[in-house]
Amino acid sequence: MSTDLNDGQATHRIEILPNARRCRVIHQGVTFADTHAALTLSETGHENVYYFPRADVNMARLERSIHTSHCPFKGDATYYHLLTEDGPVENAVWSYENPLDAVAVIKGYLAFYPSRVDRIDVTS
Repeated sequence: MSTDLNDGQATHRIEILPNARRCRVIHQGVTFADTHAALTLSETGHENVYYFPRADVNMARLERSIHTSHCPFKGDATYYHLLTEDGPVENAVWSYENPLDAVAVIKGYLAFYPSRVDRIDVTS
């Protein structure tokens, strides 16, 4: 799915594609997410983001945050802390619970900040 959006200034492109490769999120030796059903979101001005289906995320290791943000192209994001043995990694994960229609396919998926986890692996 590819969408060209206009914010009144310039065209903003978002492309969301199924990713059949194995995608994993690992932090402190713990696998927080592991899937062959991720979505890859490519957006103007940003690095690719891997969105993981909730069924493939260890939700027992996440705690809902009070933090929220708004993206004019995707909608309102909610955040989660990553629960680790060393304490929470704050707002390390986000989700669009009710995304805008143009990106509705990411509803029910979670994304992880690469800078807040040890690694996000994308392999064969």
